[in-house]
Amino acid sequence: MILKHLGIADAQPVSGGCIHRCYRASLKGRRVFLKVNDARFADAFAAEADGLAALRAAGCRAPEPVSHGASGAEGALHERHGESFGWARDNYIGAAPQKNDRSASWAEFWRERRLGPQLALAKRNGHVIDVARVCDLLEKHNPAPSLLHGDLWRGNAGFLVAGENAGAPVLFDPAVYYGDREADLAMTELFGGFAPEFYSAYGPLPAGYETRKHLYNLYHLLNHLNLFGGGYLAQVKSTLRLLADSL
Repeated sequence: MILKHLGIADAQPVSGGCIHRCYRASLKGRRVFLKVNDARFADAFAAEADGLAALRAAGCRAPEPVSHGASGAEGALHERHGESFGWARDNYIGAAPQKNDRSASWAEFWRERRLGPQLALAKRNGHVIDVARVCDLLEKHNPAPSLLHGDLWRGNAGFLVAGENAGAPVLFDPAVYYGDREADLAMTELFGGFAPEFYSAYGPLPAGYETRKHLYNLYHLLNHLNLFGGGYLAQVKSTLRLLADSL
């Protein structure tokens, strides 16, 4: 009923998401992609629209939001730099809030804005996890604050299939902020990875990336532990052992 009220027709469910209900549909004769959820997710949709606008402004191909609200009421991306780490507003990583308070220190940002909130949530969920000194790996690492997608796994990227730009990459479902570009690259290696051509086209990364990527992916593993349960605990612990051995 809500879809008809909004003037949306021919809505066909699309599988693959784990947070929202998704559809391919028609809106005033235009084919659109639609996400629907409870009103409590309104700010998550606002944050996503904000992130998509940032990706498009940086020259990336990304969906253009048509509208959002409550019913009835890489390459070029990482070349966009900010003055500090963080973002103008908090947003979401999946269904979890993501803190983006600005910081001049990348190590501090990662410790306080990324790992800290996830560790606190894990403790409330019954998982007491000691990350010890793993963030010391970032103390001498001074990256530029690059615009990041923030949730760059292969389920949030695709390719156009028709038109003059067929085959061009497209990004969606962002959790944007300014951070180390390696954090985006690290997540592309998590949950299946991207095609080898992606990495060869991107070019070499600074020494130490092969270790730092595990620290960056620890954030996403903790998030999955908090969102989806203890099945991710073993992977969190194995990552922490790997990082401890590298110190």
